[in-house]
Amino acid sequence: MKHKDILVIGGAGFVGRHLVAALAARGARVIVPARQRERAKHLLMLPTVDVVSADVNDPKVLSRLVKGRDAVVNLAGVLHSRRGRPDERGPNDYGPDFARAHVELPQSLISACREHGVKRVLHMSALGAHPHGPSEYLRSKGIGEGVVLAAEDVVATVFRPSVIFGPEDAFLNLFATLAKFSPALILICPEARFQPVYVGDVVRAFVSALDDRDPAGMRHDLCGPRVYTMRELAKYVCDVTGRRRLFFDMPDWLARLEARIWELTPFPIFTRDNLASMTQPSTSDEAMPYGVRPVSMESMAPTWLTPASPREHYTDLRLRARR
Repeated sequence: MKHKDILVIGGAGFVGRHLVAALAARGARVIVPARQRERAKHLLMLPTVDVVSADVNDPKVLSRLVKGRDAVVNLAGVLHSRRGRPDERGPNDYGPDFARAHVELPQSLISACREHGVKRVLHMSALGAHPHGPSEYLRSKGIGEGVVLAAEDVVATVFRPSVIFGPEDAFLNLFATLAKFSPALILICPEARFQPVYVGDVVRAFVSALDDRDPAGMRHDLCGPRVYTMRELAKYVCDVTGRRRLFFDMPDWLARLEARIWELTPFPIFTRDNLASMTQPSTSDEAMPYGVRPVSMESMAPTWLTPASPREHYTDLRLRARR
């Protein structure tokens, strides 16, 4: 590996912990900033990983973290934000939390890289990101990736994944949890289309990019081999977990109403902006970069979704019998 000293922003998250482990296995020194060091304790056992308490949204702190690094990886992102200006649909229409994580952080990061001569930057965006996208999430992501790709004196590569699946993901495992405790699943946006990509394939793309001599301004879509609707994904999870469930499609008007209610809570499960994002198909015809051959969901997901014990099967049978 050409780059031996790497800053990974968002390294304590789902994709981040897999990437940090892969980089450490290749002998790289990895710096992982975290607001609360305790949340990244699972990385402390890796011998070449240093977890530091830091707020990357402070440009001065970020500058100190970037100094001396060979490369920087930015995985930071949020799914929810306070609302922006709902009467506008321009490129600046996104909430303050999206602005801070998806736009201001990349701006500060590029400035810090220029200041300290760090030439290699990898940035996680999202499939469908565009300054005029249908949701605040996609618009802010589009602005952020534009900042990175337009950077001078920096060799930047942007990755745009579809929904990412893997052990402990917040997507397939959510369906599995809901199916475990409910005899019926109510589906929001049942026809929304996704092309799920395995977290291991995403990591391979990032690691390969650090080895590869990409020209500046490259952008790669990251997708699995097959497209699914939301309904197909829910049914697949139920099939793998051995749970026969009823499925009901929630009307759009009711989904918007429920999302509005969730937005009034401190920790919303989904929002109107999430609904808007799902109107954009999360699919791509582009092949995975660097020769990565994406694995299928069917070949990987059963390894963690299949019920692990007879007790789980017994509990499911009781639920079916309404006992």
